[in-house]
Amino acid sequence: MFDGLKDKLSGFTKDVEDDVDEDAVEEASETPAEDEEPTDSEGVAEDAETTAPGTAADDAPVAETTADTDAASDADEAADTDESGGRSLTQKAKIMATGKTVIEEEDLQKHLDDLELALLSSDVEMGVAQEILEGVKENLTGQTRRRLSSTGNLVRDALREALYDVISVGQFDFDERVAEADKPVVIVFTGVNGVGKTTTIAKLAQYFEDRGLSTVLANGDTFRAGANEQLQKHADNLEKKLISHEQGSDPTAVIYDAVEYAKANDVDVVLGDTAGRLHTNDGLMDQLEKIDRNIDPDMTLFVDEAVAGQDAVNRAREFNDAAAIDGAVLTKADADPQGGAAISVAHVTGKPILFLGTGQDYDDLAAFDPEAIVDSLFD
Repeated sequence: MFDGLKDKLSGFTKDVEDDVDEDAVEEASETPAEDEEPTDSEGVAEDAETTAPGTAADDAPVAETTADTDAASDADEAADTDESGGRSLTQKAKIMATGKTVIEEEDLQKHLDDLELALLSSDVEMGVAQEILEGVKENLTGQTRRRLSSTGNLVRDALREALYDVISVGQFDFDERVAEADKPVVIVFTGVNGVGKTTTIAKLAQYFEDRGLSTVLANGDTFRAGANEQLQKHADNLEKKLISHEQGSDPTAVIYDAVEYAKANDVDVVLGDTAGRLHTNDGLMDQLEKIDRNIDPDMTLFVDEAVAGQDAVNRAREFNDAAAIDGAVLTKADADPQGGAAISVAHVTGKPILFLGTGQDYDDLAAFDPEAIVDSLFD
């Protein structure tokens, strides 16, 4: 995952480092040393000049007034600031004398344009790409970094921080929320057809089993022929109870029965499937609203494929607008070379990605760790 994007991000950091170092060498060669003494005879004469006793100068005050001091300070500050309000050559020379390099906005702009193209070509949503660019600019402009040692640390760190801010939006501890909720915890799954909702439910049943929590499955997908059989096969493999009604039944009634079963049998978690739907399907969206009103699930999770890229990002936004979700699960993450959906979904919905599907087996489900994801981009 992210192989294509990793190469593009690596190119961005290297290009910025190279350009900034080249500018630093040029500035160092063009800037006169600040401590250079004047060599002309007039300067020497002025330095040697003294005031004879008994002249008018004897009557001048020995100490400068506060106003004089402030004026001198303002003059020094102005001398160290260029017309645009940035660092002057004198300031830059001082910084370079310590082995550091100044990074200015003009050093970044071309590379930020290239980074924007790289992000968009990796299926990162446009608004999210802009957020990343602004974060990088804010983190880098006017900063300094050591030259000739650990090159690129500041650039990489600035980009890492900008990416982390985007993908960690709304993040919460899933296990902690489940542990603190009243039992049974009810989790409902939604999304379009064919993205792996049913398989994800089975994987989460295994996930909870591994953590000592019992589950019951509920097939609220009463719209699709064969849905009962598909989820029943997973239930049999996992030795779980499945609550289902005949095709065409009310999905809310199915999930309600599963909740009642869980209460009667001390089951910890109810995992409820729903029919795949588009956000524009008013009838099926009404079903979700009815489930929300009557069941009041603890969480509603949106499921889509990471490989769907920009389509997954758009659908996540639309589903959240139509019927608020609490988080997302992205399937087929192991087959996604770009990673744009993983970077974008949380930001466009304000709700976190909680899990990534990474294979076909029941234990191929990875908790989404924003820091680990960002680190993997810079391996």
